[in-house]
Amino acid sequence: MAERRVFAGPAVRKVRREAAMTQAAMAEALDISPSYLNLIEHGQRPLSATVIVRLAERFGFDAAKLGAEDVPGGLAGLRRRLADPRFADLGIGAHEVDEWLQTAPATAAAFARLFDAAPEGRADVEGDAPEVAAVRRAIEKWRNHFPDLDARAEELADELRLAGGDLYGTISERLRTRHQLGIRILPADVMPDRLRWLDWHARQLMLNELLRPASRTFQAAATLAQIEAKDEIDALIAGAEFAEAAAARLFERHLIQYFASALMMPYGRFLRACDATGYDLLLLQRRFGASFEQVAHRLTTLQRVGARGLPFFMLRIDRAGQGSKRYAGASQSPLVDGDARCPLWGVHEAFARPGEVVADLVELEDGSRWFTQSRNVAAPGATGGGTPARFAVCVGVDAKVAAPLIAARGLDLMRSAATPIGLGCRRCTRTGCVQRSAPPIGRPLRFRDGERGVSAFDFAGD
Repeated sequence: MAERRVFAGPAVRKVRREAAMTQAAMAEALDISPSYLNLIEHGQRPLSATVIVRLAERFGFDAAKLGAEDVPGGLAGLRRRLADPRFADLGIGAHEVDEWLQTAPATAAAFARLFDAAPEGRADVEGDAPEVAAVRRAIEKWRNHFPDLDARAEELADELRLAGGDLYGTISERLRTRHQLGIRILPADVMPDRLRWLDWHARQLMLNELLRPASRTFQAAATLAQIEAKDEIDALIAGAEFAEAAAARLFERHLIQYFASALMMPYGRFLRACDATGYDLLLLQRRFGASFEQVAHRLTTLQRVGARGLPFFMLRIDRAGQGSKRYAGASQSPLVDGDARCPLWGVHEAFARPGEVVADLVELEDGSRWFTQSRNVAAPGATGGGTPARFAVCVGVDAKVAAPLIAARGLDLMRSAATPIGLGCRRCTRTGCVQRSAPPIGRPLRFRDGERGVSAFDFAGD
């Protein structure tokens, strides 16, 4: 098979402009002629493997993610939008979509925004309030990796390590000595609806007694983030240019929590531990004094140029399958889209198997395979109406790159039997599914006298 030719003129031009370089200066840095670079930028020459490597080494360029920062869901997201039944008569091929995203990412992003805003569309923000959707887009633009926050958190973590081995203790001491803030642990009946309360007047950080040790450390670290990473966080919020004040506050909360996670699991040390342990989730929990959910979130952030981890996604759902956290990271996984889940996916099984990590190899209709690991977790301290709030937290990665995982050891990830799933019944066109609860969008129902299939809905195929 011929090697795919990569045309990436707009992306290369964007990299050059961000580096504030002329074509001549960038051509010299890449050891190519200015005329050749000019042809590349105008889409008249593809990128050679040599040039791609030089762009990656010298400018952090990632050819595998062309246009992904502009289109939510990247190439996979654009393909899903164009697979809408309204475009079926156009016969749009996968190669055409790929070429569009490479050569004209801005127009592809414009189409994605219009599609998502249409009442019939909203493929990637289904179920999200407008401000939540805006924050999701901002996070996806960065692939949930914020280099400035990671660098600041890593620097602070090293300082705290020198001060002592107990992170919670050293954070408490820093809050006391640097910021004149004491920590008090209050009874649950005093703080029935709060996990953390920072009272500047009393110079106290009050934490709910129901917080487990990992969550207590996380909340203390979040308070430190509000104070010591304020400049970096404010700059990121300003750069996002949100139209809604609520979106800015939600994004601020995400960045504060990001910093707290990065402080507990500093980038370099955490990535080395991931590589050394085969991404053993439970061992990483213990090594860094973190919860399963904190580790899962941290895995989606490992995209530092020159030191990337595997491209994980993370999803947190409740018993009804509603997603309260969805981070695609660099995975471009469609499994985090929308608010509908396939009931055949092992993430739901986690509720019935508390304490276990449920591994599942799943295959989507497009043939892509994903290796996922899910665990039942309790909310950090709070309860709702007397009933403990519980969630299933799932992390997953493309099966093509999942071989380093200790949980996948011994599996032939591309040939072993996989669970066939869809992206929710309304978006799934698999026939004969006994779990189907609704017919797919755009497929007319079919009725045959004297017959009853295994599914409640029979519909026309391709």
